[in-house]
Amino acid sequence: MTESTQPTTAAASRFIDTRFGRLHLRETLGDGAPILALHGFPDDSRIYDRLAPRLSPRRVLALDFGGFGHSDRVDYTHLPDQRREEEVGAALDALDLPTVTLIAHDASGAVAIAYTLAHPERVDHLVLLNCYYGNDPVLRLPEMIRLLGDPNFTPLADALVGDPKMRGWLLAHTRRQFGYPVDDPHGVAATSIVPQFFGDDDYPDALVAIRAWLKTLYPELRRQDRHIADGDLRALDVPVTVAFGRNDAYFNATVAAHLAAQFPHATLHLIDDASHWPQWDQPAAVAAIVLDERP
Repeated sequence: MTESTQPTTAAASRFIDTRFGRLHLRETLGDGAPILALHGFPDDSRIYDRLAPRLSPRRVLALDFGGFGHSDRVDYTHLPDQRREEEVGAALDALDLPTVTLIAHDASGAVAIAYTLAHPERVDHLVLLNCYYGNDPVLRLPEMIRLLGDPNFTPLADALVGDPKMRGWLLAHTRRQFGYPVDDPHGVAATSIVPQFFGDDDYPDALVAIRAWLKTLYPELRRQDRHIADGDLRALDVPVTVAFGRNDAYFNATVAAHLAAQFPHATLHLIDDASHWPQWDQPAAVAAIVLDERP
C-alpha cells in the first residue's frame, strides 16, 4: 500500500514563542508561497515528512500543536474549545505570514475550516486530507476515537489508556483497521503516533493533550453542524481541495464527497493505494494535486 521512498530533503526544526507556549514546526525551505500543514490526533508534524520535500519550490511549515510532538506540554484544564484554531493564528503571526495555503488532516480539518471561516483573507487555498466536519450521516469515527471522546466512557478510557499494554493494544487494533501493518518500524504509526502515546527519547507522551482535544470532539461536532446549517461553508470564497486516500475504512469516498459538497469552490480527488494518511502513503500524488491546484 505505502510508498517506500524516504524524503529527499530533511526538514529543519524551528520553535516559535506564542501565548500558548513554545510551538515547534518542521520547516522545509523554499522560495514559493508558504504552506502551513496541520496534524490531527493522535499524531504530529512528522506525518508530513514524506510530502513536504515534494512540494518544492513551496516553503512548507508543519506545525506541532501545543502538547504534541516537540511543542511545549501545558496545563489543559481550562483551555477553550477553539484553542487549536487560535494556535494557527498565533503561529502565522509569529512567522509573519499574511497568507498561506493550509493543509489539514484528520481532526485538524475542522480546525482549518474554522480558522478559514474566521479569517478567509489569510488562507489562499484550503487542502483537506481524510478528515471530517460535522455529524455527517455517513461518517463512522474510529472506535478508539469514539471511546476516548465519549464522556460516558471516561472511566473505562482512563483505565485502558493508563495501562501501557492496553494502550498498545488500542493502537495496534486501530492500525489494523486502517489497513497498516502493526510491525512496520518505518511506518507512519511508529514515526508519528506511537511517540504521542509512549513518548520518546527527548519528549514525554502527549496523553494529556490527546484527552483534552478528544474531550471537545462531540461539542465541536455540534458547533460544526451549526456552521453547515447556517450556510457558512457555502458562503466561503476560498478554493478548497478535498483529497482522500481511497482505502480509508472510516473517512471514505462517501465522506469525501459529502465534505466537498459543502463548499462552493471545491474539487475532489480520491487517491489510489492510500488509506488514512495519503500524504504518507502516496506523497507524490498528493503533492501533484496541491501544486496543480495552486491558486
